[in-house]
Amino acid sequence: MKIAIPLAEGKLTAHFGHCQTFALVDVQDKKITQINELEPPPHEPGVLPRWLHEQEVSHVIAGGLGNRAQKLLKDQGITVMVGAPEAEAKELVQRYLNGTLMLGKNSCNH
Repeated sequence: MKIAIPLAEGKLTAHFGHCQTFALVDVQDKKITQINELEPPPHEPGVLPRWLHEQEVSHVIAGGLGNRAQKLLKDQGITVMVGAPEAEAKELVQRYLNGTLMLGKNSCNH
């Protein structure tokens, strides 16, 4: 499993398409094995879902994500979780693995 989290200043950002970096968190046997931060390609409609698929991402944890982006990610076989709280990537993934990740309202309105 590889989980992508859009970051700004080291924490989850509400603006998926305009993040500074993505944390790509590798998980094996419900344990975090590696975390890499990658700068995404320039934001254009449809680019990030394809890029994340090329990075072998299986899940996305986001604060806010538009409906079209969610559909494009799902079309790439990526599980989407929206409404996550602002926190560091490692903490969010650990909560997800423990079953304690609380998802709230999608902070994106488009």
